[in-house]
Amino acid sequence: MASSLRSQGWFDSREYYSFARRSTLRAQGLTRAITEGKPVIGICNTASDLNPCNRHLTQVAEAVKRGVWAAGGVPCEFPVISLGEMFLKPTAMLYRNLMSMDVEEMIRANPIDAVVLLGGCDKTIPALLMGAASADVPAIVVPGGPMLSGTFRGQTLGSGTDGRKLFDLYRAGQLNDGDMEELECSIARSQGHCMVMGTASSMALIAEALGMTLPDAAAWPAVDARRFTIAEQSGTRAVQMARQGPKPSEVLTIHAFHNAITALMAAGASTNAVVHLLAIAGRVGVDLTLDHFEAISNLSPLLLDLKPHGQYLMEDFAYAGGAATLLQHLLPLLQPDALTVSGHSLGVQLAGHRTHPQPVIRDLNHPLDTNGGIKVLRGNLAPHGALIKTSAASPSLLTTRGRAIVFESKDEMLAKVNDESFDVDASSVLVLRNAGPHGAPGFPEWGHMPLPKSLMAKGVADVVRISDARMSGTSFGTVVLHISPEAWIGGPLAAVETGDEIELHVPERRLTLAVPAGTIEQRLAKRPAPQPHYTRGYGKLFLDHVEQAHLGCDFDFLKRN
Repeated sequence: MASSLRSQGWFDSREYYSFARRSTLRAQGLTRAITEGKPVIGICNTASDLNPCNRHLTQVAEAVKRGVWAAGGVPCEFPVISLGEMFLKPTAMLYRNLMSMDVEEMIRANPIDAVVLLGGCDKTIPALLMGAASADVPAIVVPGGPMLSGTFRGQTLGSGTDGRKLFDLYRAGQLNDGDMEELECSIARSQGHCMVMGTASSMALIAEALGMTLPDAAAWPAVDARRFTIAEQSGTRAVQMARQGPKPSEVLTIHAFHNAITALMAAGASTNAVVHLLAIAGRVGVDLTLDHFEAISNLSPLLLDLKPHGQYLMEDFAYAGGAATLLQHLLPLLQPDALTVSGHSLGVQLAGHRTHPQPVIRDLNHPLDTNGGIKVLRGNLAPHGALIKTSAASPSLLTTRGRAIVFESKDEMLAKVNDESFDVDASSVLVLRNAGPHGAPGFPEWGHMPLPKSLMAKGVADVVRISDARMSGTSFGTVVLHISPEAWIGGPLAAVETGDEIELHVPERRLTLAVPAGTIEQRLAKRPAPQPHYTRGYGKLFLDHVEQAHLGCDFDFLKRN
């Protein structure tokens, strides 16, 4: 590993601009004694008032700076695009690749010897990892942490998951406006991201399983003092990494991705993590496919009893031992020699972790399920694959055949499911198309279609829903997602007609449109080509270069060959 500092190329030459750069440091009140010969540590901060999940990262950055100064480095905080899932339309996913480019170029273009990556909300940690992987400067992730558990009338609630359930009661007339206002004040009561095993929590767990964080970084609540301790320690470690590495390319190996996928399956984590892992792997040239996820899912049991599929929340996960305890239980299924940013292998790192009895994280002998929480489906509706989160689905619906009801858009779908006269029954298969990367555009979280009011009135709690969209990691139900290729670009989903029969057979990993041979091709041949949503700017760049879900939805020109 190289011992010279990257920043020396900016400050230590005999050219005029090195002099000018040093004088600029003086303008900040920094003397030669403070800066000369010391590693410059970038602190890549996604704090933003437009992203409440990440707003507190300003305080986390101060803790990182303490660690950097204490270790003899020079901290330099800089902002990048911040992607908040709550506010951005049509979806934060539209801008994940843009944020990754921002991260990459800010690291590459500046005198940074190592970088600490601060993220929390769903797309921020994936984009940080993608950008840092492409820049390949030593990097370490500090997740922002989940918010505290919600409470409502004596119940402990998880944002997203329980919010959706209670909102359905509101749609059904069982809660009124006053109830919902009380709920607004109760379900999200501190800084941090969603406290269920949604996408933000999943990506924090995955960052630790990949070896890109220090131990115990994934689960502590955003407001817990230990979150700031980890931030300080990460700043200190970044100074050491500036001279000794490792770089992201040395950590993000196929063994690291094996460990991350194993943790993903054992946690019953978000389906979105599949897309993000595929994209991160592409940035370091690791040949990762849906087949890897399917193979590992068949071997990795479900161990984590967290919402949306279980009963506990991230706060409970932290107190139970967090990612380190989960990974220690999974150790026989992991690649223990995988290097981490701590400088040690994952196996060595876990050897010093102490566990204690608790009900949240099961061991291999007492799993919640013998198989992982996500399955890959294929068939004439999804030749390149689709996903279903079986840990959050209804077992009785995993083998079913029903009449398709097709929605061409989200607006059409919402209008019909909220119409009490909508003709639908419990065996119907709701189909939403034109909701993928091109069709929506941006691949939004529209796949968790609300239950039709007419079915809720009959006490029906779940139906099969399929789409080329994503869904929030906080969601639940028998929902097939990420159908590839998407309908907008001529995928088979575009050929489905209301009244067709669709067969879902999860045990055989099949998703099939039951029509005569050649029917799909004939229907697609008659389909007019849709007009693109964007003809200029970033939107056009996105549509021209985004790949399909089974490839990670990254831009084709950002992959490392």
